[in-house]
Amino acid sequence: MRLQSKKVAVATLFGAVMFATATILPSPIDKMFIIVHALPLALGALLMRGLGATYVAVVGGVLTALWRTAFAPFSFVFALLYGLLVDGSFFIFNVYVDNGTVKTGRMIASMTISTALVGVLSYYVTVLSLNLLQRNFTLEVAILAAGTLNGIAAGYLTSIIWNKHLKNARL
Repeated sequence: MRLQSKKVAVATLFGAVMFATATILPSPIDKMFIIVHALPLALGALLMRGLGATYVAVVGGVLTALWRTAFAPFSFVFALLYGLLVDGSFFIFNVYVDNGTVKTGRMIASMTISTALVGVLSYYVTVLSLNLLQRNFTLEVAILAAGTLNGIAAGYLTSIIWNKHLKNARL
């Protein structure tokens, strides 16, 4: 029981960080600073293993959906998708090493792909499906570039934080 309550606490804390940053920055600017979402997801995936990033994303998505009720389904679905992409890419890229460390290059690749995909997909849903914004090539390139750079930074920072400070932490 104690183990489960630690996981819930970590998922809630990291999800609240995602919620706070999602509500401060207006859309689509929030897509350019997605590193603040990527770090808690990656650390949640490492700390909780399995579907750790998905648990964090569900908490963040529910809180954001409650705040942005008009876009509640989209907020929740994209948060969930982001968590699933992070967990799935961790598995596909096999970021874990037997001694508890993570491989920096694989972590960077995993977070870069997940972050860029979610940023671009959410932008295109906003533009093409909801018609909330006009297509803007400059903004599209900026979101893709910012998502890629944020993913690289998140992967690198997560690798450093995990390998130097948290690899021996167990929930």
